[in-house]
Amino acid sequence: MSAAPEVESADANIRARAISTVVLGFASDPMARWVWPDASEYLRITPRFFDTFGGRAFEHGTAYVTPGVRSAALWLPPGIEPDQAEMDAIMQESLRPAISEDITAVVKGMAEHRPSEPHWYLPLIAADPSWIGQGLGTLLMKHALRRCDEEGIAAYLESSNPRNISFYERLGFKITGRIQSGSSPVLTPMLRPPS
Repeated sequence: MSAAPEVESADANIRARAISTVVLGFASDPMARWVWPDASEYLRITPRFFDTFGGRAFEHGTAYVTPGVRSAALWLPPGIEPDQAEMDAIMQESLRPAISEDITAVVKGMAEHRPSEPHWYLPLIAADPSWIGQGLGTLLMKHALRRCDEEGIAAYLESSNPRNISFYERLGFKITGRIQSGSSPVLTPMLRPPS
């Protein structure tokens, strides 16, 4: 029987590979594909957008990957936020006018649901679709949640895919609301207190 793969912190040398894994993992995500339904536009925009959304994790040693960068989780420590100005600029350049009001409302809803107390934030977690079902997401989550528990700090995320909600619930996350506007898919904010 082989040992479970190890989780490691991703450094700048594998940043591009980790972002590529996230891009592949989100290729059928309801929210990502609502924003960028055209495949070539999705592939052109999301590497930059995802790096802006969760990329500060690389600077803090909290971008976690499994061997071969088959899966990646970008966790932001308490007090560290995504680069909202750059995210807004990317959205401005790539957004379809038909959804701009709904996107604005979704982003506002995300801000309103963020916990006020210090928390670890998970903007992005994904596996290369070739490796889904191998337990890599669970491995990444348990690795990060151990740290949350050791520090006595909550973990927070927004699930952009309803299929993943039960996965997060099994790990102790509870639904704290519902974010949706117009034609947008539902984004589900979820919080896990430390145990």
